[in-house]
Amino acid sequence: MDSAVGSAVVVGAGVLGACVSYHLARQGVRVVVVEEARPAAGTSGATFSADVTHLKTPYAYYRLNRQGSEEHRQLSEALDGPAWRHPAPLLQWADGDAAHQALRERALRAKGWGHDCRLAPPSVLRELAPAVDPAACGADEVVVHESTSWFDAPRFVHTLLAAAVRHGAETHYGVAVTGLTRKNGRIVGVQAGDRTRSADAVVNCAGPGAARVAAFAGVRLPLRQVPGLVTESDPLPGGPLTAILAAPDIDLRPTPGGGVLALSWDVDARLDGADGPRVDGLPQELHRRAGAVLPGLARARIEDARIGVRPIPSDGLPLVGEVPGAPGLYHLVSHSAVTLAPVLGRLAARELTTGRSAAELAPYRPDRAVPGDVQDENLRAMNRRRPQPRREPQGETAP
Repeated sequence: MDSAVGSAVVVGAGVLGACVSYHLARQGVRVVVVEEARPAAGTSGATFSADVTHLKTPYAYYRLNRQGSEEHRQLSEALDGPAWRHPAPLLQWADGDAAHQALRERALRAKGWGHDCRLAPPSVLRELAPAVDPAACGADEVVVHESTSWFDAPRFVHTLLAAAVRHGAETHYGVAVTGLTRKNGRIVGVQAGDRTRSADAVVNCAGPGAARVAAFAGVRLPLRQVPGLVTESDPLPGGPLTAILAAPDIDLRPTPGGGVLALSWDVDARLDGADGPRVDGLPQELHRRAGAVLPGLARARIEDARIGVRPIPSDGLPLVGEVPGAPGLYHLVSHSAVTLAPVLGRLAARELTTGRSAAELAPYRPDRAVPGDVQDENLRAMNRRRPQPRREPQGETAP
């Protein structure tokens, strides 16, 4: 950053766009939010939205996720509105000796980093998640993460945007950005709908569409698009699920309505088709896998099935800041954006309003040298289960 901004156009009304808009407006910046659909209509509304900080590597990225998780709590207390953060233990187990040993080693590493987790016998499921079929866990040991939460991401987005509006922000939904405007080499606004909206800076929070927005300025972002499917069930008979579950081949968490949200990387690997994501009975497969862990789901229907396209930087780490050659265009894109949104939104707003770089964001600049391998171990595991994701056309690199 070379100077502080007094006005900003934020492109995208997902979790990152909502957070940076809130922090900017709260600090007196004139904020205009432009969203091509509606708030949380994209990836933010079709994501697992659980705190999986314990899976993040390297250590600095783990710390950033942990800070994001803590700032969710602080934000929810400060705004004192409808709750989007739901504390719940997270329980993990694995099948087979090799998988169990790897899980145990990751848990001990996280514990060494100060994470609140412990190893427990499988009988802990009866206490913390009585809805689980005991026969579904064939492991001799379960990892219990005590200080975790799941998030109602759409409620989070709506709460933060409403707070931003109270501080003077404008919101414009159903308006797609079709170009960027320059003045003296600097990005100074967006073309959206039939209007040009000018500002001191444009903040690119367009998620899976961020590469397209960047391309208007001739910037190439190292992003991949990875589709993911989640299903949401009717309320679980006999009472709600009381924990987040990371079982072999299936992840489960409660929903605000008392149902169960399900995700599986193995199922996601079957989404890719030549013409885009293909569902072809995969929601039913997810529901079947979930029912093998939670027998009560046999008496619950699939209420909804949603595909979200994850924007994943090539090395798995966030992209935050400007790129030389396109000053005034500030990028804010990340996988695990729900957990990271409070801290990334706050730090990005601080950079924009002060014109000074935040040391915490130094490893995540969009123009960094990207290594050939994924740095986030969690994403390496996901990549092993799916074909090579497609890339979005991205334009030329800025000079």
